[in-house]
Amino acid sequence: MKLKNILIVVDDIETSKKFYKDLFGLDVLLDNDGNVILTEGLVLQDRKIWKSFIEKEIIKENNACELYFEEKDIDGFVEKLENYHMPIKYLNKLMEHSWGQRVVRFYDPDGNLIEVGTPM
Repeated sequence: MKLKNILIVVDDIETSKKFYKDLFGLDVLLDNDGNVILTEGLVLQDRKIWKSFIEKEIIKENNACELYFEEKDIDGFVEKLENYHMPIKYLNKLMEHSWGQRVVRFYDPDGNLIEVGTPM
């Protein structure tokens, strides 16, 4: 068995495609009316479609999981966040863990938690 993709729920596919392209360089591989596959295996799905599948409420900022990215130039990435055209909601600003890794945690426009850290 092989893990193929990670799916996150979004309110506005176009806003999310731009967010993940601008900040992470992810490109669209397939755009299928409310379901978008990006490079690196990230899938965006329209909230209405997901809600109809699971028949439950979707809870934003539930902090139950996160997308994790690594970035060598963490200071440059944080500068990109600070200058992004829409406000970024942080869980924690750039910090350093006791083991030396520097990380920043923030939410995407739909409340999905993201961590970007320096490679270990």
